[in-house]
Amino acid sequence: MTIRVVVADDQELVRSGFAMILDAQPDIEVVAEAGDGTEAVEAVRRLAPDVALLDIRMPRTDGIEACRAISAESGCRTVMLTTFDTDAYVYEALHAGASGFLLKDVRRDDLVHAVRVVAAGDSLLAPSVARRLVEQYTAGGPRRTDPRLDVLTGRERETLLLLARGLSNAEIAAELVVSDHTVKTHVGNVLAKLGLRDRIQAVICAYETGLVAAGSPPPGGGARPASSPAPGRN
Repeated sequence: MTIRVVVADDQELVRSGFAMILDAQPDIEVVAEAGDGTEAVEAVRRLAPDVALLDIRMPRTDGIEACRAISAESGCRTVMLTTFDTDAYVYEALHAGASGFLLKDVRRDDLVHAVRVVAAGDSLLAPSVARRLVEQYTAGGPRRTDPRLDVLTGRERETLLLLARGLSNAEIAAELVVSDHTVKTHVGNVLAKLGLRDRIQAVICAYETGLVAAGSPPPGGGARPASSPAPGRN
């Protein structure tokens, strides 16, 4: 199955460079290029791609607003690209609905990998972004566990904790000594009960609610996706 992608960046050379890299892959097709967020949203509405690659700083409609509109109106998943890795951009993008966040100095292979991971339904953070999440939510020492987690069973809490540490379904199954199918059920229950869209939101929730305390291992060691790429995985 071909992954259909829209690439949006106001710098033509950057935009065409990313498009060339992606279009060269046998399983990826760039169906449109856009010079700003307004054009990106219109392209998504018209072409219904699988993934939108969005620069954050663009004229008319910026990448954050474009991401918010795309997430609200379609099933298209978004990967944010920027030269800036400040906290404000990271959190705004994630809360707008982004499924991936990469810096523009990303390596060619990592860009392609990110599109494939996000298209498969998983989420991905650049290492520096993962570190910032950990720093933000562990600042100030241990926190009380949030009552929002009371809706989870013991196993579901354990699953959320392991999700926050970046484990894949197979790794969680090994930790809990259960089947992959059981883990998938737990993950689905966690997302549904807490009203979360995907694993990135689960990671954020784990830190926001105090389930993961300071000193815990960062998501994926700060170097891999929020889960291992596997089609059809929650």
